[in-house]
Amino acid sequence: MRISEKQKLVELVVEDIYQAYPELVGRFGESGRIRTLEDNHHHLDHLDTAFQMGNSTFFLDYTNWLNSVLTSRGVGTQLIIDNYERLLKWMEEVSFEQSEEREAYQEYLRAGIKELDSRS
Repeated sequence: MRISEKQKLVELVVEDIYQAYPELVGRFGESGRIRTLEDNHHHLDHLDTAFQMGNSTFFLDYTNWLNSVLTSRGVGTQLIIDNYERLLKWMEEVSFEQSEEREAYQEYLRAGIKELDSRS
């Protein structure tokens, strides 16, 4: 995925999250929004690495680690699932260099959601 498309996707997802959960602004402030932007870049970086490796395990390991870190900071598992679902939704609005890349990202995100669902 080109950097410009990655940035577009992250901005769409974060805007969607903050429209759906306006209380996040009061709870986490502007630094929370910045962290959400950063987190979504990390999600995409890990999706890309898993795609390059041809292995969903890398993304699932990241998902489990992310859940551990964020839940220790008061961010519930359901918000991570919601974030992954929004990535899936907004992926349709950006261009990928290869259709296989989009398909792999979607597969890995669905596997991550399934993994998180089994924990909640």
